[in-house]
Amino acid sequence: MKNIVDSSAWLEYFVDSKNAENFSKTIEDLDNLIVSSINIYEIYKKLLIEIDENTALQAIGIMQQGHVIPVDELISINAAKLSVEYKLPLADSIILATAKSQNAVLWTQDIDFKGLQGVKYFKKKK
Repeated sequence: MKNIVDSSAWLEYFVDSKNAENFSKTIEDLDNLIVSSINIYEIYKKLLIEIDENTALQAIGIMQQGHVIPVDELISINAAKLSVEYKLPLADSIILATAKSQNAVLWTQDIDFKGLQGVKYFKKKK
């Protein structure tokens, strides 16, 4: 089974937060790991702002061990449809469209995805 991990889950993994255990096995299963190029953007930006460029680059290096899927025309069109149907923000709709294009399960703690088909949602621990 192919898996894609939402940016919220990647951040849990990288900072070893309380929910990291829910995502670590999926992230470390590199043969089945799909990474959206939008994930790379979001993680790089967040770590660049909150920590530093070196940390951001190291995180991206880890992410690139999975199979990176660029945003193409078909993913863009399907993302727009998903955004309208589920009222998702741009990045979320692209990640969901990428998951669907790869027949992958989307792992997340982002409540925007809760209850959607093909999504494995974990409530964020405080």
